[in-house]
Amino acid sequence: MAEKMIITNAGLQEMEDELHHLKVVTRKEIAQKIKEAREQGDLSENAEYDAAMDEQRDIEARIKELEKMLKNVEVVDESEIDLDTVNIGCVVKVKDLEFKEVIEYRLVGSKESDIMKNKISNESPIGKALIGSKVGQTVTVEAPDGEFKYKVLDIQRAKK
Repeated sequence: MAEKMIITNAGLQEMEDELHHLKVVTRKEIAQKIKEAREQGDLSENAEYDAAMDEQRDIEARIKELEKMLKNVEVVDESEIDLDTVNIGCVVKVKDLEFKEVIEYRLVGSKESDIMKNKISNESPIGKALIGSKVGQTVTVEAPDGEFKYKVLDIQRAKK
């Protein structure tokens, strides 16, 4: 049996929206591209047809991947998060003790992480170190490029 994938409500909604869009909109667009390419005649040397078929294979693979993931999700109920400790679904404000910089991270499941949006995975070095920590506590992060220390300043529920 596949391991459960931990995800927030927002992450679940994003996955469901993507799956719906692929099935309802993108499939129709690809079918139209294939139809137009077929109308051009000889398929053996038709680059548009080949490209559309490749795109269709990619879309169908992504649909299967999303459906498989959605069967194995465990949704974190963010309204029930204990704000005494850092956990998936919360927003944690930390101070980087080396650079004296305050950073705010949202802890999410691995499939939702996006460092550009400060969404870090519970499986990342920072996420692993922060999980279970409390306000005022200093955590040490073992990362590929060294050891970093963060002080937990605040823990909040993620805003929708």
